[in-house]
Amino acid sequence: MNMQPPSRFSAGPAQMPVAFNRQEMSLILSVYGRMVAAGEWRDYGISNLRDVAVFSIFRRTAEHPIYRVEKHPRLRQRQGMYSVLGMDGRILKRGQDLRTVLRVLERKLIRAVDTD
Repeated sequence: MNMQPPSRFSAGPAQMPVAFNRQEMSLILSVYGRMVAAGEWRDYGISNLRDVAVFSIFRRTAEHPIYRVEKHPRLRQRQGMYSVLGMDGRILKRGQDLRTVLRVLERKLIRAVDTD
């Protein structure tokens, strides 16, 4: 990513966008990889914005995301900075620990198996 140094005419300090760190990406991609192997998901997108980082999960490439994993550092002291949102924008799980928040996605992988 190319970053331009702040201009001396900028209004205020330069603010870096929020991003997932290496450990967070490892947790997210491990869940994503299992779901891709199961044939549930096909594509993803990452957005690093000024106040939120978003990992969007798609069933197919040209669709709206079915899930979004968001990181809001500003909510660290309140509800928790990690959240998983559904396709309709509902918050499925929110918390301080990314591993526990991502469990809501792994439940979608567990299915009943018929043993006749």
